[in-house]
Amino acid sequence: MVTRETILERLASVAGPDGKTPLPQSGALSEVVVQDGKVYFSIAIDPARSMELEAMRRAAEEAAASVPGIDQAIVTLTSDRPAGSGPSAPPQRQPGPRAAAAQAKAAVAGVRHIIAVASGKGGVGKSTTACNLALALARTGLSVGVLDADIYGPSMPRLFALKGRPQVVSGRTLKPLEGYGLKVMSIGFLVEEEAAMIWRGPMVMSAIQQMLREVAWGDLDVLVVDMPPGTGDAQLTMAQAVPLAGAVIVSTPQDLALIDARRGVAMFRRVDVPILGVVENMSTFICPHCGNASDIFGHGGARHEAERLGVPFLGEVPLHMTIREKSDAGLPVVVSEPDGPHARAYLDIARKIAAGLAGGTAGRAAPRIVIE
Repeated sequence: MVTRETILERLASVAGPDGKTPLPQSGALSEVVVQDGKVYFSIAIDPARSMELEAMRRAAEEAAASVPGIDQAIVTLTSDRPAGSGPSAPPQRQPGPRAAAAQAKAAVAGVRHIIAVASGKGGVGKSTTACNLALALARTGLSVGVLDADIYGPSMPRLFALKGRPQVVSGRTLKPLEGYGLKVMSIGFLVEEEAAMIWRGPMVMSAIQQMLREVAWGDLDVLVVDMPPGTGDAQLTMAQAVPLAGAVIVSTPQDLALIDARRGVAMFRRVDVPILGVVENMSTFICPHCGNASDIFGHGGARHEAERLGVPFLGEVPLHMTIREKSDAGLPVVVSEPDGPHARAYLDIARKIAAGLAGGTAGRAAPRIVIE
């Protein structure tokens, strides 16, 4: 069994922020947490030196990951405590793994709030919802970026009609592409559209970390993350590596989808991520010929589930050919038909999310919110 002491011994070969003192004796090292073959810790630095000390972070990550029995090391830089200030007074009680892992989170430079758009299963329209919600959030007056973390099925290049590869601006830092005024990053920009992503969990988690922290996001009020479906390593990496302001759960109304939506809510709650709310997608189908409403996947199931779980219900998005056609064409309805009923549905949901962030859900300074 790998112990904390084993990790500290290996980290002694890495110099701390001053370039001389071994990291464990530098006073900059957080509590080291070892759990399920993974190790988590952070290094306190002067935020002005974050680029300069990235090499130290990587060296610490490599040293910790080299310990037999460790599958992955997640190391972040934080400015919570000034580097070199000496170790904190010993706590009366050691934090549990979840609490200590949360302490290791470090914000993404320039990004005020990060929200995850997630679903318990695939096929519920999560990516289309994430795209249109990001565009709708921008309409409320926020500066918004989109991270396509759905490694196995990246959809943002098609939804935003973006092609090409991101430019390297310095070192390994990439410049995100821009679509409809939003900064967008996706693994789909780096691989061929039809390439099979045959990656194991550690590779997926590493790619997500790099797209989060090695991208020049600039100054953003909100970064919307399109999560992979399910509740696996990718979701846990995101929840444990960055301070998520909250999660939006997307589900269709039928029971089979709601079962998995419950798992999504339970996972985010377990890692102390606030639930911003639930969206019922493909809620009702209105026949374009006769005008009759048909509840193909049922109706109201997500609303009832949200009430049962005690989380906000954000709204309903209908099942409509226009949303599908515009999405396939790279013309999201929020920008292609901004005054239409479907755009209004997304805008109403975005306003509720913006209000939730402004209300302090993220635990950080609220961004400027302009609600029309």
